[in-house]
Amino acid sequence: MTPDKPGRPGKNIHAFWLFFPAAAILAALAVPLSIFAVLSGTGWPPGLIGAGHGHELIFGFALALIAGYTLGPQPRRVLLPLFALWLLARITWLLAPDSWAAQLPSPAFALLLAYYVVPRFNAAKKWRNKIAGPLILTLCLMVPGFWLTGLAGPENLLPAPTLLLHSAVLGLLLLMTFMGGRIIAPAVAGTLEKKGIPLEARVQPRIEGALIVLLISAMGLAMSEVTNRFAGILLLASALLIAVRILRWRVWHCPERPDLLVFATGYLWLAAGAGVSGLHLLSGAPATPALHLITVGALGTLSASVMLRLAWQRASRRPPPGWQVITVAVLLGLSALGRYLAGPTPFASPFWLWLSAALWCTTYLGVAIQLLALFRAAHKPRK
Repeated sequence: MTPDKPGRPGKNIHAFWLFFPAAAILAALAVPLSIFAVLSGTGWPPGLIGAGHGHELIFGFALALIAGYTLGPQPRRVLLPLFALWLLARITWLLAPDSWAAQLPSPAFALLLAYYVVPRFNAAKKWRNKIAGPLILTLCLMVPGFWLTGLAGPENLLPAPTLLLHSAVLGLLLLMTFMGGRIIAPAVAGTLEKKGIPLEARVQPRIEGALIVLLISAMGLAMSEVTNRFAGILLLASALLIAVRILRWRVWHCPERPDLLVFATGYLWLAAGAGVSGLHLLSGAPATPALHLITVGALGTLSASVMLRLAWQRASRRPPPGWQVITVAVLLGLSALGRYLAGPTPFASPFWLWLSAALWCTTYLGVAIQLLALFRAAHKPRK
């Protein structure tokens, strides 16, 4: 599902041509640099130590993905300042995260992004379709919320920064569940119709509605150590519903569309990440390793798939080559498993941590190079 696009697109720039390569480059650099900052003993770059690593991958990388996917074609006067603000936020945070110069650009970008994106979803009539706008707004508001939690100190009514990031991951889980379904269902239905196979279970509104209620509730409960075990129960229920939903799409009937199979794999990572995270929260175990199944396995696979899909469609009007998306799925799947095996104290398991980082970095460097090549092909002057 994408919001309505403004008219006269010929005079506008597609947002994904700016934000997708930038997001891929940030993803490729941030993870190995965050490990280097700790294991080298230098503490550089300081913005990627501790919760700063999660800040950049959620509020830097993920919000750039949201911007690229939802903004559509925009005038230069809108898109270029917005992108410049995102870039300024990343640079200042990496170099001096505790300074005022770093604290202001990131919330400013998030709020400005919400200003442009959220109203574009207001035309929806059904309550389920309206959820994307408020959810994106909530994720954007979590950026200044993260800043406020850092200022308030430990004895306050606000959630700890780490718990806020955990809640943000669950917000991304819901957003990917919602938007992923709106991408997979019609694409699979169209492919199966050409084969004479009807697909009755498409959006599956009851399951989708239940997932929205469950995951919004889990987001709220995850912000407190007192209630996060209840969030675990809701995540287990959500994992079951996500798995049922993807199975009812019968994607295995589309072997000639590896891009759809990989997208479905990313959707299954949502179920796996929700289920394992639910078990961790319910048992009182640290949730961070399990949440990486969502951020690395699901967000990684789905984001790379969407970036390549949009770029190939715009440049060549066809899906990405099968070898590209399959390679992405394999490398990011192994990266997710490696990060999970690194456990709650990952720097005590440097092999698994570096293996996960190397696979993640290799994938996104490859995606960035491909996106830039497709941008050049799409904008090559026609003879």
